[in-house]
Amino acid sequence: MFRGAATINIDAKGRMAMPVRFRDMFAVASEGKLVITIDTEEHCLMIYPLPEWEIIQTKLGQLPSFNPAARRIQRLLIGHATDVELDGNGRILLPAVLRDYAQLEKKAILLGQGKKVELWSESLWNARRDEYIQIASHNSELPDTLHELSL
Repeated sequence: MFRGAATINIDAKGRMAMPVRFRDMFAVASEGKLVITIDTEEHCLMIYPLPEWEIIQTKLGQLPSFNPAARRIQRLLIGHATDVELDGNGRILLPAVLRDYAQLEKKAILLGQGKKVELWSESLWNARRDEYIQIASHNSELPDTLHELSL
């Protein structure tokens, strides 16, 4: 289960070192074999252990091919899906097309999201996080199940 946030650096060649806590979980879940794809709602990347991605890709492949919305999602998610592997130093190489989409430069944030990890530009994440906090502080319209949750 991936959780927590980590600040990382991306070098000039597009490599990033996976934090040890995430690296260890990826090693157990997929022997360091990962799939990275874009998020279709935000300018960030999603990083999955290979077995988790295969489940998603199977579901995407079962969508009706004559449905334009389904085809768009398939093209975006599967079309951008890139297999990567943690190297001996726990690094992965982020393809330029994915870095460009997510506006990744030197500073980035990894966010654990349960079965996957999101990779954000530090500046994009900070702006989005602040927006989420602003919305949460002014919006009491939460689903009923969240009103019953105790933290």
